[in-house]
Amino acid sequence: MLERLQAFKKRFEEIQAEMNQPEVMADMKRYVKLNKDYKNLQPIVEACDKYALLISNLESAKDVMTNEKDEEFRTMAKEEFFNLTLEKDKLDEEIRVLLIPADPEDDKNCVMEIRAGTGGDEGSIFAGDLYRLYMRYCEQRGWKVETVDFMEGTAGGFKEVIINITGEKVYGSLKYESGVHRVQRVPATETQGRLHTSAASIVVLPEADEFDVVILPSDIRKDTYCSSGPGGQSVNTTYSAVRLTHVPTGIVVAIQDEKSQIKNGEKALRILRTRIWEMEHQKYLDEISNKRKTMVATGDRSAKIRTYNYPQGRITDHRINMSVFNLTAFMDGDIQDMIDALQLAENAERLKEAIHEI
Repeated sequence: MLERLQAFKKRFEEIQAEMNQPEVMADMKRYVKLNKDYKNLQPIVEACDKYALLISNLESAKDVMTNEKDEEFRTMAKEEFFNLTLEKDKLDEEIRVLLIPADPEDDKNCVMEIRAGTGGDEGSIFAGDLYRLYMRYCEQRGWKVETVDFMEGTAGGFKEVIINITGEKVYGSLKYESGVHRVQRVPATETQGRLHTSAASIVVLPEADEFDVVILPSDIRKDTYCSSGPGGQSVNTTYSAVRLTHVPTGIVVAIQDEKSQIKNGEKALRILRTRIWEMEHQKYLDEISNKRKTMVATGDRSAKIRTYNYPQGRITDHRINMSVFNLTAFMDGDIQDMIDALQLAENAERLKEAIHEI
């Protein structure tokens, strides 16, 4: 174990030296990647130093137990050896988790798209409830949320809403929310008190930065038009809305929520870059989906992942067969326990993969 950790420490020191070289500092793309690797290796290097000290102390205690003639000293050494062995076993487990290959996208910001599914007006209302849930959760985590675009439902909620979320390890937490969310309840629009089943779908994408995707200006067709409000009524007379078409892929992004054409254009470009990046990221998701049985971080975004049962006050995540009975708090953003359980399940699968590869 120590030998393997020292190999990581050696790489850490190499990166540290490389980052101080003028030619690397001048190459921003290379520097950003090295800085990310440097930060990812820091916890492993700290564990390496701690592990090396622990091994040294174990050897010292063992030496005293073997060679010391004073019984009192030997007894103290035996007690220390026992405690250090327990500490080593605990550290071994922590290091195994640290050595699990990290998802390269976990540190990224993300774009979340929430769309109403089956259920008509109730589907839109539920999409609005999910939007509020994630807004509250992001607020609790201290993340910045920007609503990029939306289309309101006729009876409330949203037919579609797109938000950009910025913060620490945002995608690593919210990637588990991709999929179909199903709700069972009596809708506000139901006059006879019947229980309905409706759905909304969520897609969470790691936000691509300019270093991930290079888009040539010649590959983009830009159209501008007047923003429109409900019913198609024009809400301004300036051509502030922007539609970008990426000619090589056919991807189209239209943004109209800002009054400024420049700001709408910047937002549209961010979303376009992320949609192009998604095509490559989907290959990665498909690859891991072939390896993992429980499919925690699923590549299948049409899969039903969670059911919200209002009569029983229950939320069930079908990927890990986990049910909780705190629906009111859950819908108010209290979802961290569920995310922690999903992360734990995924780490267990990745640990199995790592052991198998070894």
